[in-house]
Amino acid sequence: MKLGKIPGTVLVAGAMLLALSACEKEGPAERAGKDADKAMAEVGKQIEKAGESIQDAAKGDKK
Repeated sequence: MKLGKIPGTVLVAGAMLLALSACEKEGPAERAGKDADKAMAEVGKQIEKAGESIQDAAKGDKK
């Protein structure tokens, strides 16, 4: 490795290290996103349940 490339390599390695350490911290936007994901998963389950009830009703099954 040439001596001229060392500062650039150190700079890139430092930037990568900084980026990785910043990814570990969870901010309010990330928490809100996780909450939204959980809410959408619950909505999906309820829609699926309603769809099953409609199918059962169409077949004549009552639950």
